[in-house]
Amino acid sequence: MTASDGTRRVRIVEVGLRDGLQIEPRTVATADKARLARALVAAGIRDFEIASFVSPRAVPQMADAEDLLAALRDLGPEVELTALVPNRRGAERAVAAGVGGMVVFASASESHNAKNLNRSIDGSLAAFAEVAALGRQAGVPVHGAIATAFGCPFEGEVPVAGVVRVARAYADLGIRRIALGDTTGMATPPLVRQRVEALRSALPDVEIALHFHNTRGIGLANVMEGLALGVDRYESSIGGLGGCPFVPAATGNIATEDLAYLLAECGCDTGVDLDRLIEAERLAESIVGRTLPGQVSKAGPRLRRYALDDARTAAG
Repeated sequence: MTASDGTRRVRIVEVGLRDGLQIEPRTVATADKARLARALVAAGIRDFEIASFVSPRAVPQMADAEDLLAALRDLGPEVELTALVPNRRGAERAVAAGVGGMVVFASASESHNAKNLNRSIDGSLAAFAEVAALGRQAGVPVHGAIATAFGCPFEGEVPVAGVVRVARAYADLGIRRIALGDTTGMATPPLVRQRVEALRSALPDVEIALHFHNTRGIGLANVMEGLALGVDRYESSIGGLGGCPFVPAATGNIATEDLAYLLAECGCDTGVDLDRLIEAERLAESIVGRTLPGQVSKAGPRLRRYALDDARTAAG
């Protein structure tokens, strides 16, 4: 997307309050989640995956989804609050809570789908037809996400055809925005190119979003490949929070502040104030009670200046 002044506009979707917190062992209070959301809005974030309407037994951290939406109702229409929904029951709860959008999610691998949703891929896709119908009836847009799009921790390589199959099923339901999820950090730049090009060839009218984890340290390299391919929507988590609770050794998403810094240095307009984003990261650390893995919050922007007298001088 290009602005009127020729600047490339890139959307950052903050998933820290959902994907970021879902793996946290200590329950985060609704008031703290709302405080973090407001700090992110103050930093310029306008797109959120705010919660998931799943069984509280499966993901206890998401048990307060309705309460969190109610606490943020005053943010206004310029802030998009979407939520994950696994089935019609979740969609009914989400619509009643006033979400701005719903996201259905299936894996490209059967084994992860069974762990994540306790059903087959076909079973999940069949359930999503009801979600899509409810979304149309309620006037709530429905988007799609594909987990393990770049590899599966149980099966290894995931065929491109498996990713396209899920995406095509979404498109058949009228879904026009699909996020490719790098569930355990298995994406590499060549895989990003392969999968994005395959989806564009099969479904040229679908908008692609990318969701990377930094498990193997190349999350931002994958973003650079996405940018080269013209993808303008990326999901990230403040401080690098997150990980899938149903996968061994899962680690966090790419950090929102690291992503925002990279995009700014590449000349992209995100509408984000990096200094205020770093303040939000500090708040996230205080809420979860530990140092988070994001890097820019530690070092600051590239042109940050220090007083000369504050640095040591080499002896000898």
